[in-house]
Amino acid sequence: MVNPSADPTTEPESSHVSRSDGDDWFGHPRQLARLFTVEMWERFGYYGMRALLALYLANHFLFDDNTTNAVYGAFTSLAYLTPLVGGWIADRYLGSKRSVKLGALLMAIGYFTLCFGGQPAKPFAMIEGQRYEVRVEGEGQARRQYVVEGGQQLRIIGRDDGSVALVGEQREVVKVVAKGAFKPSGHRSPFYSWLMIFALSILVVGNGFFKPNISTIVGSLYPMGDRRRDAGFTIFYMGINLGSLFSQILCPWLADSVGWWAGFLLAAFGMLLSWMLIQFDGGRLEGYGDPPPGMGNKTPVILLCALLAVPVVVWLFHNVIGNAAAAAAAPGFIGYLKTLPFLGKALVVTFLLAVIGIPIWSWRAGTRAEAQMMTAAVVLVVFNVAFWTLFEQAGSSLTLFAERNTDLSIFGWFTMTAGQTQFFNAFFIVLLAPLMSILWTAMARRGIEPTLAIKFGIALIGVGAGFFVLVWGARYAGPNFQVSVWWLALLYFIHSIAELCISPVGLSMITKLAIARVVGLMMGVWFLSISVAQYVAGSVAQLASVETVGGQVTNFKLSLGIYLGVFSNIGIAAMVLGLVLLLLSPLIQRWTHGVT
Repeated sequence: MVNPSADPTTEPESSHVSRSDGDDWFGHPRQLARLFTVEMWERFGYYGMRALLALYLANHFLFDDNTTNAVYGAFTSLAYLTPLVGGWIADRYLGSKRSVKLGALLMAIGYFTLCFGGQPAKPFAMIEGQRYEVRVEGEGQARRQYVVEGGQQLRIIGRDDGSVALVGEQREVVKVVAKGAFKPSGHRSPFYSWLMIFALSILVVGNGFFKPNISTIVGSLYPMGDRRRDAGFTIFYMGINLGSLFSQILCPWLADSVGWWAGFLLAAFGMLLSWMLIQFDGGRLEGYGDPPPGMGNKTPVILLCALLAVPVVVWLFHNVIGNAAAAAAAPGFIGYLKTLPFLGKALVVTFLLAVIGIPIWSWRAGTRAEAQMMTAAVVLVVFNVAFWTLFEQAGSSLTLFAERNTDLSIFGWFTMTAGQTQFFNAFFIVLLAPLMSILWTAMARRGIEPTLAIKFGIALIGVGAGFFVLVWGARYAGPNFQVSVWWLALLYFIHSIAELCISPVGLSMITKLAIARVVGLMMGVWFLSISVAQYVAGSVAQLASVETVGGQVTNFKLSLGIYLGVFSNIGIAAMVLGLVLLLLSPLIQRWTHGVT
């Protein structure tokens, strides 16, 4: 689910002049309705596609879990990194409105391109260095995988110790393959694999133009000091949630009932509607988000540069894929860092330089109070990375867990798809956001509203508690080693509460604590922290990698144990970090000098 840290509900003041045409929409400028709808349909496309991505990589292209989670993490990381460049281009050359139009068009092209996936990859297995054809029969947990040897069809059954048994028609064990000697894979079309990466790269570039600039236009609707601004962004934020809510139901349903192409086509349709609403606005947005004076129309030049950037992003994806197995198998933390792909190394190094260098600079260049406030901000940014790293398991490890070890039946009336389980977060955000807002307001009136650090700490404890609830629910798994979907829903309920403790205050915290002359830099660091979290989330998901054949696990008991082991560990880590932050909260509160 999107968070205001990534789709801001507050922005630095726009350089463009705000105006009012006298018309209003719920007490706000009429243009807010248009921007609300533009953002709703853009988020419809993005979250509909995201609900499918990990499953598409694992089941259509038959990538192993290491590669699937690495690609997913790289995509979401780049989606939160490119807005840094897109925002700068809009401010200097293109203007917010033209940037949004360009980004929307590129993203629509990206979604349409994803519709062309070609034939599903054909599974095979390397057994002790020899390649065998793999046949897959049935659906879901009734699916069976076989290798063909000498005309005989042998069923593949994973064993609890990680070895693989090859079983004949009379259920006799013909052969036992030692752990690590059975290597499943898939033969996929190089062209369609490249086309998929190309589509993701176009999406990343287009997202960089769209994401930061739609909110900037919203900000330009309100003059300096207009008290309606926060309420306007709250309405705008509801468009984000409504778009993601419906797409995470419809896109997975279409993908499951018609085909992957249909789910991606619906996402493309939503994105195309978003582009049409901003492109053909009937003059409603005239005068908003224009380029800097005297700059002229730089769209053709910027478009050419954007297209030239796509091959660079393609290379980054291929570098991630090429290093996925090595990074996952690396011994120890230092070994893992050495095997990181270029994207991972660049993110880690840049972020470390920022969180170490900025406090040092602030102590030298600012007053004591300014330095303390900047240090407090950097500390919270670091904990923010930890929160989103674990929260963003939703699209990767939790979605794969939903497909493999979750009973998705809803009261026996119908069965959800694994991708649709991401709907729970959007639903709970829409349901709980007004209640949480009322709660914080009531607590503020009584002078007992939690401080920034306490809210961050509660959020970390909450995300850990959600994983513990799921692990607890696994005690009641059936003989098929599947956990009831309601335990997964409860995890998302707790995670949504945690999200509402940290999301609404992120950017606001940066603007309040940063030294005025480096607010833009600190905003960049905040977005960088989100990007780092998305990348690390993919790496964490790799720890929950399960061996699959033809996109299906061969031992559901073993896969359940792997998932629960990882969820237990990251749950403990989140709660420990949350408690540490709560212990540090009095010191951080002193450093903020009363800012809450």
